[in-house]
Amino acid sequence: MSNARLRIRLTAAAEVAVRSGHPWVYSDKVREMNRPGRVGEVAVVYDRNDRFLALGLYDPESPLAVRILHRGQPVLLDAAFWRERLEASIRRRAGCFDARTNGWRVVNGESDGFPGLVLDRYGDCCVLKIYTPVWLGSLGRRDGAGSMGIPAVPGLDLPALVREVLRPGRLVLRLSRNTESAATAEGWADGCDLLGPAGEPSVVFLEDDLRFHADVVVGQKTGFYLDQRGNRREVGLISQGASVLNVFSFSGGFSVHAARGGAREVTDVDISPHALASARANMVLNTAIPGVARARHVQVQADAFEWLSGAPRGRWDVVILDPPSFARREHERAAAIEAYRRLVRLGTECVAPGGWLLAASCSAHVSPDEFLGAVRSGLGASGWGWDEVKVTGHEPDHPADFVEARYLKALYARRSR
Repeated sequence: MSNARLRIRLTAAAEVAVRSGHPWVYSDKVREMNRPGRVGEVAVVYDRNDRFLALGLYDPESPLAVRILHRGQPVLLDAAFWRERLEASIRRRAGCFDARTNGWRVVNGESDGFPGLVLDRYGDCCVLKIYTPVWLGSLGRRDGAGSMGIPAVPGLDLPALVREVLRPGRLVLRLSRNTESAATAEGWADGCDLLGPAGEPSVVFLEDDLRFHADVVVGQKTGFYLDQRGNRREVGLISQGASVLNVFSFSGGFSVHAARGGAREVTDVDISPHALASARANMVLNTAIPGVARARHVQVQADAFEWLSGAPRGRWDVVILDPPSFARREHERAAAIEAYRRLVRLGTECVAPGGWLLAASCSAHVSPDEFLGAVRSGLGASGWGWDEVKVTGHEPDHPADFVEARYLKALYARRSR
């Protein structure tokens, strides 16, 4: 293969998008290449006048052919560049957390200059999740492992960088499904330890002085849904003396916050027995807190839509609807919007007069306007009056600096008495 640097030119529209800050170049927007590229190779992007435009990581097997690392003036990708980028991500979150919270997102992909990569911290354990194989070459080598030959990003040794800057006792690697086969060829496996001795699959961290398990080896995402921290806190504030229904309860984060906030009763509904077991374990972790110890905790294993169809009317003061993504692909968007509308309509039946409904979505393919429209349609179909109190989005440690990154949205509404 030629040793010449991979040079790419784009369509006019893509050139404008990159110059304006968009971090992705789709494969059909690549107009010209000086040679075939390979996974993980650094591509130099030039504009139509042959001037430097950007540096990016190339993947010929992905619709996202180039993930932009840097734009503007040429720069040297070396260890100092990557250290400054990680430290800038940490500075961006300065003042967001105190000693009562030690679970937070350190790097949020493209918005922090590491496209297709996230880094979360749970106390002394960090979790690195990779959503594209372009980063695999920067993990180092496994002794005796085969190799696809994915090159390291110049100047970057990810485990060494995390060790140097964050000094965790442990670093766990998590892989998205689309990276697993490439990672296996490089000698890596989902849930393996990159730094420190292999530990337990679950670690305990703090969120607002509450203790939670993070399933860092086999759990969803990096082990916990850190992105809903602010909404969990809000639920705690409105749960004093309330009966609370947590639909799609997963590991019970909303339920624990509600109990600490003074809820007299919390009901979890989830189809997964593992999720319900996780929620019970998180309640047990916090029984030293008076509110959690006093609250009655009820669990129901059921399909949420089926269960809501027969649930008692007007039974709960706070109803939380936080489902998994209903649209993992663009073609699922229309069905997802209808599913949100139907879910909210069913949920309204459970809300007592004067009670609260929180509807949330993590579907990136459903825009905030589409989601809010579905929620408002579901509220309107109830026949009752509702006051919209608040709309929320991303937490400060989950910045979303371009449209496609803005997946999280939630609406709080209160039923008229």
